[in-house]
Amino acid sequence: MTNKYLYLRRFSQFIILFLYFGANVWGWNILMGNLSSSKLFETIPLADPFALLQILATGTLVSIDLIIGALIIVLFYAIFGGRAFCSWVCPVNLVTDLANWSRRKLNITGDRKLFLSRNLRFYLIGLTLIVSAISGLTAFEYISPISIFTREIIFGIGMGWGVVLSIFLFDLFVVKNGWCGHICPLGAFYSLIGKFSIFKVKYDLNKCTNCMQCKVVCPEKDVLNMVGKNSSFVSDKECTLCGRCIDVCNDKALEFHINNIINYGEKK
Repeated sequence: MTNKYLYLRRFSQFIILFLYFGANVWGWNILMGNLSSSKLFETIPLADPFALLQILATGTLVSIDLIIGALIIVLFYAIFGGRAFCSWVCPVNLVTDLANWSRRKLNITGDRKLFLSRNLRFYLIGLTLIVSAISGLTAFEYISPISIFTREIIFGIGMGWGVVLSIFLFDLFVVKNGWCGHICPLGAFYSLIGKFSIFKVKYDLNKCTNCMQCKVVCPEKDVLNMVGKNSSFVSDKECTLCGRCIDVCNDKALEFHINNIINYGEKK
């Protein structure tokens, strides 16, 4: 089915937000809280590990539930790929995907005389923790578009739509994949967590006709540097596992694959 993974991602993103919304409005106990700290069925704690690091940096004592919740999330994304959070959970992905689609439709190429190093996101991880330690506040949580947008949807308060519009216009007119690929420290943090995940995209050169549609739609096209060259796995930690490359590949040269130590080097 065309766009299968796109539809699955949208379902995942919307159902998570809807469950949070239902917990706030109707008292559902399936998924309560927000993306920073949640409880599943009122029993299983889930917590953003980057938010936990910010809290620890402030010197605040944390509950054992928060630590366990963060460890559960770390383990999950360490296995299935850290940046899967960016494309399967994060609501801001809805905005950045729309901006990328709009760029293609409007034939907007290149960036508007603004160079942003992709390493900026990693520097911002350190800066966030330093500011948290100095100020005693969870620095990124206060200004995070992810948190602001999520609160807007769940609780209906704040200036979330203004933040959303700013990111959309920035990605559309200034830098392609600007927020997710160059600025967001949370996405960078998750990329580190999932660096050695076992869930990969596998590429088969023998099936490929070099149409390069995969690179057109990929938000992180550099992760597909092996396309047209040799059969391999997408091992770059920046892959968001969004599945767009698989959706558009009519040659069936790309597929999700459970990797392991034995076959990691297969046809690499």
